[in-house]
Formats: sequence, structure tokens, C-alpha cells
Amino acid sequence: MTLQTWWLYAFAVFLLSGTPGPNMLHVMARSVEFGFRRSVPAMAGCMLAITLVLAASAAGLTALLKAIPGAFEVLRYLGVAYLVYLGIKSWRAPVSADEADERLDRRSSPMALFRGGFTIAISNPKLLLFAAAFFPQFINPAEPKAPQFAILVGTFAVIEMLWYCTYALAGGSLSSHLRRPSVKRLFNRVAGSIFVGFGAALLTSRGA
Repeated sequence: MTLQTWWLYAFAVFLLSGTPGPNMLHVMARSVEFGFRRSVPAMAGCMLAITLVLAASAAGLTALLKAIPGAFEVLRYLGVAYLVYLGIKSWRAPVSADEADERLDRRSSPMALFRGGFTIAISNPKLLLFAAAFFPQFINPAEPKAPQFAILVGTFAVIEMLWYCTYALAGGSLSSHLRRPSVKRLFNRVAGSIFVGFGAALLTSRGA
């Protein structure tokens, strides 16, 4: 892999990762609700899931899923169900200070936030097909493939984490404006609608 090829890949990933999606929205919502520092476990959960999926895709898991009838569809429907669940949960989230404080400790534990981030990232099977279609464009078949895949996955992880931090910082700056219950309710419902929209888009998409 030449340096020019790597720069082209890094630029493409920068643009793709910066596009708002379920992971970015989840990180931003956690930052709004709990603050930037408490959103770090959610970022870590998303990042671990993405790294595992990309590494598995590079190792040939995508071909395996395509070879097993119905495997991709099962993953797709699970992803849809989880996104819709998040949307409904956001719509019903507490907006009064007292009610929110009652749930804060349980919902903001590092492990709970980590699990939430991991689940939302791992439940999107489109990432597998993205890697299968995107990675080969930057691989030099004349050179060892394992080091090249490692560079591609590592680069993706670093850029993705930078975007997580950007979205989380944006969410943290918004939190001071969301003290009023009416504004917080509006934000929750907009976020919930977007989650459901992502689920609908995944449901109507075709993985082939």
C-alpha cells in the first residue's frame, strides 16, 4: 500500500465516518444526558464493536454470512428492532430533574454505557458489507494482505474515535441548553425519531 493510497483511504473514511448515523447519534445523546466524561464508555463500546466487525470482515466473515442462507437477514432484523427500541426509549425518556436523577446512577454506570454503545454498533450488519466492498479497493494484491488490513482497520478506528469525540463535545455543549423540560423533551423526540428512521432505512435496505 502506497502512502498516496493510504491518504485517499483516510480522506474517504473521514468523510464517511463524519456522516451522522446511529453510532454518532448515540454518543451525542449520551453526552447530552450524562456529560462528555461519562459518554467515554459508550464511545469505547461502539469502537470495540466496530473494530471486531471490521477485523472479522477482513478475515472473511462476510463471505461466510453470504454462504449461510438467512444469516444476514436475521442480523438485519435484530438491528432494526434495536434501533426502534432506542427510538421509543428516547421518546419516553424522563425530562423532569427529579425523575431523571432517580435513573441516573443505574443508567450511567460505565458498564451500562459501554454495553449500550457496543450493542448499537454491533447490531448494524451493514458494516460487514461496507468493509467487504470498501477494503478491497485499497489493497495491493501483490503485497501481504494481513498488514494492509491491519492498517486499514487501525486507521478507521482512529478516525472514527475522533468523530465520536467531536459529536460528544457537541452534545456536551448542548446540555446546558437542555435544562428546560420542554427543550429536553423536544431533543429526546427528535433523537428518537431519527433512531426509528435509521431502523426503517435498514429494514428497507437490501444487503446483496
